[in-house]
Amino acid sequence: MTQEIEIEYKNLLTAAEFSKLLHYFPFPQTGTWQTNYYFETANYQLKVKGAALRIREKSGSYVLTLKEPHPEGLLETHDTMTKDEAARWINGERFEKEQVCRQLNLLGIPKEDLVYYGSLKTERYETNYQGTLLVLDYSTYNGTSDYELEIEAKSRNAGQQMLRSIIEEHGITEKETPNKIKRFFSSLTVK
Repeated sequence: MTQEIEIEYKNLLTAAEFSKLLHYFPFPQTGTWQTNYYFETANYQLKVKGAALRIREKSGSYVLTLKEPHPEGLLETHDTMTKDEAARWINGERFEKEQVCRQLNLLGIPKEDLVYYGSLKTERYETNYQGTLLVLDYSTYNGTSDYELEIEAKSRNAGQQMLRSIIEEHGITEKETPNKIKRFFSSLTVK
């Protein structure tokens, strides 16, 4: 599948809240590591259009993903890459990848205008729980680290209800939670 709709809800956590949820829900004993490599234009045209572009490396696999606004959540467009292709993109050689480049063209953003800004590394724990995917992430980037609860659901209603239930049941403080790419780019401007 090259496109999908993602419906997710997030809440930043303290280290203590992260640990509490990790031990309460049936998460695996160890997490999996993934790295996101982020791209944007010099004048932030993806951000202006509400979009984001990354390559994700997970378990030796690489996927180029463009996220765009969609009435139901986010429209994700994917192209698989080899390790060599990912390295070439990161090093400035933006060759054609069919699905993502088609969407970039629809947004009016030439692939040649893309700039690699850096990476974010995440230790991720996942479990299926009552029809939703619960995710706990510990991420590090640009000298910063954070903890996050993410809920991926089949509908907005299911995602909102699960987030509300977990927050209330576990005494977690609800926090404004920008997505990872926004947190990554904010960390670049803070320094």
